[in-house]
Amino acid sequence: MKILVTGAAGFIGFHLTNLLAMNHEVIGIDSLNEYYDVNLKYARLAEAGIGIEKIKYNNFLQSAKFKNYRFLQLNIEDKENLPKLFAAEKFEIIINLAAQAGVRYSLMHILKAIFPVF
Repeated sequence: MKILVTGAAGFIGFHLTNLLAMNHEVIGIDSLNEYYDVNLKYARLAEAGIGIEKIKYNNFLQSAKFKNYRFLQLNIEDKENLPKLFAAEKFEIIINLAAQAGVRYSLMHILKAIFPVF
């Protein structure tokens, strides 16, 4: 099966991609934002065999550890590149673990986007 995992550099996403890549073709995406220490995300990717020094936005990297795992730095809000990814890869399963940690932080940013004076 071809599986997309969003939030692949997060705690759960990292472990899930490693498990799935043992038996399935997996593409993991993550925006690698700096909401929390991005070095934690880079360490997880490195442990999964992703050459973190080669990470470039919207550029696939093959895992050196799992032959079935590729990583792509991509924001799920990218209205240009995300549809291209879906069209090219034809995923059978999508596991969406991308999230902005912290409900209050997320809510405040949504409110500010809708109501700039908030």
